[in-house]
Amino acid sequence: MKPKNPLKLFLIVLAHFFITVSFAQQGDIKWSNDGTAYFSVEQSEIVQYTLPANDRKVLVSKQQLTPTGKSEPLKLDLYAFSDDNSKLLIFTNSKQVWRINTRGDYWVLDLKDNSLKQLGKSRPESSLMFAKISPDGTKAVYVSEYNIYLEDLATQTTTALTKDGNRKFINGTFDWVYEEEFACRDGFRWSNDSKSIAFWQLDAEGTRDYYMINNTDSVYSRIIPVEYPKVGESPSAARIGVIDIATSKTKWMDIEGDPRQHYLVRLEFIPGTNEFLVQQLNRKQNESKILRVDAATGKTKLIHTERDPAWVEVMVPGENTYDIDFKHPMHWLAGGKEFLWSSEKGGWRQLYRISTDGTKEVLVTPGSYDAISLKGYDEKSGLVYFIASPDNATQKYLYRTRLDGKGKLERVSPVGFEGTHSYNISPNAKFAQHRFSNHYTKPLAEMVSLPKHQALNEKESIAANLAGAQVQKTTEFFKITTEEGVEMDGWMVKPVNFDPAKKYPVLFYVYTEPWGATVADAFGATRNRYYRGDMRQDGYIYISLDNRGTPAPKGSAWRKSIYRKIGDINIRDQALGAKEILKWSFVDPERIAVWGWSGGGSATLNLMFQYPEIYKTGISGAAVANQLTYDNIYQERYMGLPQENLEDFVNGSPLTHAKNLKGNLLYIHGTADDNVHYQNADMLINELIKHNKQFQVMPYPNRSHGISGGDAAYLHLSTLYTNYLKKYCPPGGR
Repeated sequence: MKPKNPLKLFLIVLAHFFITVSFAQQGDIKWSNDGTAYFSVEQSEIVQYTLPANDRKVLVSKQQLTPTGKSEPLKLDLYAFSDDNSKLLIFTNSKQVWRINTRGDYWVLDLKDNSLKQLGKSRPESSLMFAKISPDGTKAVYVSEYNIYLEDLATQTTTALTKDGNRKFINGTFDWVYEEEFACRDGFRWSNDSKSIAFWQLDAEGTRDYYMINNTDSVYSRIIPVEYPKVGESPSAARIGVIDIATSKTKWMDIEGDPRQHYLVRLEFIPGTNEFLVQQLNRKQNESKILRVDAATGKTKLIHTERDPAWVEVMVPGENTYDIDFKHPMHWLAGGKEFLWSSEKGGWRQLYRISTDGTKEVLVTPGSYDAISLKGYDEKSGLVYFIASPDNATQKYLYRTRLDGKGKLERVSPVGFEGTHSYNISPNAKFAQHRFSNHYTKPLAEMVSLPKHQALNEKESIAANLAGAQVQKTTEFFKITTEEGVEMDGWMVKPVNFDPAKKYPVLFYVYTEPWGATVADAFGATRNRYYRGDMRQDGYIYISLDNRGTPAPKGSAWRKSIYRKIGDINIRDQALGAKEILKWSFVDPERIAVWGWSGGGSATLNLMFQYPEIYKTGISGAAVANQLTYDNIYQERYMGLPQENLEDFVNGSPLTHAKNLKGNLLYIHGTADDNVHYQNADMLINELIKHNKQFQVMPYPNRSHGISGGDAAYLHLSTLYTNYLKKYCPPGGR
């Protein structure tokens, strides 16, 4: 039901913190602990680049990565260095668990004697998850088949730290909905002294299974159960235990509240202590507590509370929450006596520094703008870096201010490069990998030094790559104000050889929900991956608008106005925006189409049903037709509890308005969709049949939320999509 970010929206619909060592994916860089060098994987070797000279050397060779008796090196799905850089942890032979590959095999390379040993050799192949080397470098801990195991790196002796794990009783990792909605996957942390492990335990026994049915792989159907708490159902019971490594005994932490009526979404040890911080959310997710927990005694102390009339944001929608090594980091200051925290309680997403004893709080980013996401900080110089865009909600830039809250807002991204900037900043905040694109510039990257944002290699800089480049601008950005006074950002792609004297068909692309914005000044944001051919060449106008409730950097009032109004306020904004566009002389009001996937599929249905006089053709994929079928964490966060305001769920569901269908509707859904269940299709089809509404439906057997999975389904889907659009919303100016 939700996307990652505008550029990855189509991959997102394949779906929708704290670690001792950080992983790096192949193709990405990983910083050294001191921030003076970075590592990358090149031709199956780990290469180190020392800054600022960018001197290159092979740090780990193919030979070192090749197991005894094998001719090929291990494939590095992920890798991590131990704290003292004496060992390399390797993740390989990985397999997908729901959205991403978090299960596989782990190896440890001793960089002193070049010995290469596999962890968990007695466990099933590709069954290990989240292995981490202890801070003292002597042991490793990992999860396998819902239990936690300890392994001595010298002797390879293995000890089961938990023994009661199963699909419904989960140790050291999470259930489906925690992973999907909080990006919680890695469920344990080493203590600073390597003497204990803090871990999550989830009891999903009370969570009912949703049954998917595989009808294609055998003459008899096969049931695939997924523990899936629907909206209104209590979540899995969550608690945190600390295992003493010496005795393997577990002590449970004294966290108040009904464990089936709260969420535990963050856990990290405070540097230099045997205590850790835990973030606890209530069931409605409108109250957040930060608890300081003593690992030895289990006692807790409340150090911070935040309440919101709508919801407390835990993640930044649009961040890469489906990256394999995504974490919810704590950003420590003053040696662990303080940490940086993001909050919307002041009406904007702002950064605060909070003391770990709960006695002090300082607003770091005062002002009427959103600090979209924290990227790094230099405590010595007193600077903090974050993404923001105070003047244009479709763009992103790096900004900085003072950590003491007394500095002015300063843009760091260079002037003249208008669009979307992203940064991977070194731990010392002296260097950064900088990426840039806009609607007419393909993604470019460079290494820069901070705080002056100077390219380390001018000849290979973004500026040098853009100098003299031929520019073809095909996207127009605009603002439109509805009759209710709501101003929305939009983009438009016009046909080739556009003639303003003619009238053209319009295809609207929608998402509309709090998990994603579609209007971004970034390369590829206006691409329609399901259209076979060139929409511009064929003669379509392609438009997208961002309504209230989307996660644009326009303040929390904009984003949270959708609370308890999904299917209402977002749909009205889109329709009233379309009404203004229909006034344009070159728009053909008889050829207006709309499409979207997941949450965008739901919006497409609601627009077709609630405003049939505007939208003549719709293509909806994997939609939530009935909001009561979706998961509790997402739907309750934005809509409340159906036990208290059922009418909001009913009124916002396309199912309620299906009787109003007048136009041409193509509905698409995978029968093995574990995210938005196929029952939505059956409910919708049944309701449309009830009212004798004619439509077309395309089920994709045994396909999940995004349909395409490397087989012929994508070709079939894109052909179907294109043919349907051309038939019922013919292209070309008239």
